[in-house]
Amino acid sequence: MTTTAVRPTAAASRNRTGETARLVAAAAVVLVIAVGSIFVGVSDVSLPALLANDAGTWEIFWVSRVPRTLAVVLAGMAVAVAGLIMQLMARNRFVEPSTVGTVESATLGILVVTVLAPDSPILTKMLVASVFAVLGTALFLAILRRLPARNTLLIPLVGIMLGGVIAAVTTFFAYRFDLLQTLSNWMIGDFSGVLRGRYELLWIVAVLVLVGLFAADRFTVAGMGQDFTTNLGLNYARTMRLGLMIVSLISAVVVTTVGAVPFLGLVVPNIVSLLFGDNLRRAVPWTALFGAAFVLVCDIIGRTIRFPYEVPVGMVMSVVGAVLFLFLLLRKRNA
Repeated sequence: MTTTAVRPTAAASRNRTGETARLVAAAAVVLVIAVGSIFVGVSDVSLPALLANDAGTWEIFWVSRVPRTLAVVLAGMAVAVAGLIMQLMARNRFVEPSTVGTVESATLGILVVTVLAPDSPILTKMLVASVFAVLGTALFLAILRRLPARNTLLIPLVGIMLGGVIAAVTTFFAYRFDLLQTLSNWMIGDFSGVLRGRYELLWIVAVLVLVGLFAADRFTVAGMGQDFTTNLGLNYARTMRLGLMIVSLISAVVVTTVGAVPFLGLVVPNIVSLLFGDNLRRAVPWTALFGAAFVLVCDIIGRTIRFPYEVPVGMVMSVVGAVLFLFLLLRKRNA
């Protein structure tokens, strides 16, 4: 009896050790890509110049390159995790904040505050965008509850239609108030304008990712349905509200700071699910690391593909994300 009781514990301990080692190795890879990203750009920021203690190089390093890399990592981690939580809440692998109206609602909120109070600080814009993002996501979930059947393709179609309506309203008012060019800054993710003092709001999403990790078990249970969650003694409505707040706040902060980052919350959680399964506590760290690496690589591609000019990371991710998503769809179909 003693032997059979010890063996599973030892095996579980070895599995945890192996998982931790793999996570550390993955984090090291992300760190290497992040360090490489710091030295990519038009301005000459090289290791010899830094070692020579060149004042101009160090200024660019601290004012532009480090903030930009941190912004890329934070946004990548957060949007990917928000997509993972959104998929569990909707119980569908084909949704993410940009396909259920969350991002479009946040953009509408920023437009409203820009029209009504153009001199508002970025924190006010972020708060208004968060309120609109919460309302938009809540509307999608309310529609979802009233659908007669949970068809796999019907749910993302409803989300895309809702997002399309909100985006159309936003574009109409942006046109009326001559803000179409400003609107494009929020609809296409771009890190070229990130400088020290203009990205710090993104640290909020790091806190939200940690909250998502701590509540991972609850989201995993909630993803199995209301009846199952209630039978286990968990408050389903409270868990869904927590997920709603995390997804909406992450989307609002990222859109306000760097613009929309498409496909990230759709592709990365699906890749992680294929590799590591659907347990959210295990998937959140991997999703965060994959998300950060994905955006870092796309940002480097955007900075080098037309050097010395720069392609916004949102455009690069639209192409790369679409190709990856089609690959995942075809792979599932052939499996």
